[in-house]
Amino acid sequence: MKSDVVGSVRKSARGQSSATSDAILAAVLKSLEEDKAEDVVKIDLRGKSQIGDHMVICSGRSTRQVSAISEKLKDRLKDDLGIFSKLEGKGTGDWVLVDTGDVIVHIFRPEVREFYQLDQMWLEPAVPTQPKV
Repeated sequence: MKSDVVGSVRKSARGQSSATSDAILAAVLKSLEEDKAEDVVKIDLRGKSQIGDHMVICSGRSTRQVSAISEKLKDRLKDDLGIFSKLEGKGTGDWVLVDTGDVIVHIFRPEVREFYQLDQMWLEPAVPTQPKV
């Protein structure tokens, strides 16, 4: 994973490595793929919200998998990019929020994801096509 994002990492004024939001997104998506997260949706928030540049929503099959995906993601971001992420909800494993600063990751159990429908809140609405007369 390190070789994938090294080119997108820059040095901050204090000499610490600081990854761009696109590099963080790439690392997040790779980690989720490795841990077999399902129904991964990425949403570009630039110009829509100031909470971050990207949002990623995905599902795990069980509370154990949801917790494991979030913990491994947190560890990989720390080890590979030096990013300390915040986790919320890991104790219950129904819905875990991983906040990296520029990329917000929501990991749900399928039933919880269906109930909240967070994807629908942030995705662009489909433009209805008008029937030809």
